[in-house]
Amino acid sequence: MIRRTLVCACAIVGVLVTACGGPAPARDGEIVVTTNILGDVVRSVVGDTAAVRVLMRPNADPHSFGISAQDAAAMGRAGLIVYNGLGLEENVLRNVESVAAEGTPTLAVGDRIDPIRYATGEGAGNPDPHFWTDPQRMVTAVDAIEEAVRGVAGIDGDAVSRNADSYRAQLRALDASMQDGFGSVPADRRKLVTNHHVLGYLADRFGFTVIGAVVPSGTTLAAPSAADLQSLVDAIESERVPAIFVDSSQPEKLARVLADEAGIHVAIVSLYSESLSPPGSPGDTYLDMMRANTGAIIAGLR
Repeated sequence: MIRRTLVCACAIVGVLVTACGGPAPARDGEIVVTTNILGDVVRSVVGDTAAVRVLMRPNADPHSFGISAQDAAAMGRAGLIVYNGLGLEENVLRNVESVAAEGTPTLAVGDRIDPIRYATGEGAGNPDPHFWTDPQRMVTAVDAIEEAVRGVAGIDGDAVSRNADSYRAQLRALDASMQDGFGSVPADRRKLVTNHHVLGYLADRFGFTVIGAVVPSGTTLAAPSAADLQSLVDAIESERVPAIFVDSSQPEKLARVLADEAGIHVAIVSLYSESLSPPGSPGDTYLDMMRANTGAIIAGLR
């Protein structure tokens, strides 16, 4: 009788497990972040209250980077996944969506920062995922990150709130410093051309005009046509644009070829616009990246 009862109980458990799709994965409390810019911000908010794993390596392209099998497994066990949420991490989104469907908590930061939309080019009308170029929106991002992180099991919520308050103060100081610095750029030179559409939020926040991009898209995976390039050359000449800003993690060859073949005289200036740089270099944190970019933009446009 006892044996028959055990067999029946095991059968019931088996049915329940099958019906529910198997047992839920054990959460290890680690916070997984897709991009290294968001990763730096999350680490600043979390401090030493939890482990943070950042999937994107320094100097990688957020539109095309991939992850290892170990990273994919970590996503399934994570206490929280923080990601851009506006289509930035094109090769990793399927992983995020897969583990989210299995119950892993996620935070799409871009959904919380009042995104702007591309006005022109490929993807016109779609939300722009490059919100980190506006420090004010990053204050809002920290609000969302703080709220989500406090929900991770075992986290020290009071410590997280103290860290978040400190980091918000640093972001506001950064915003004021950028405003002061950009004030030195003459109004007739506050015009931006980039390798792809990446500085829309910065332009919106600090009063610049985006003239165009070598790749007229919000992703580095697109390619310009001959007509696109000629249109950009015409705009650079008519607006007397002094510089093209290219991401430090992306080859600048196309911008240089454009300038050389069209016979236009512009500086090619590198920015840390899409990725942090390796530790010990000028763009190895979000705050330092933005300070370095501010200086490079001011120097390029004067």
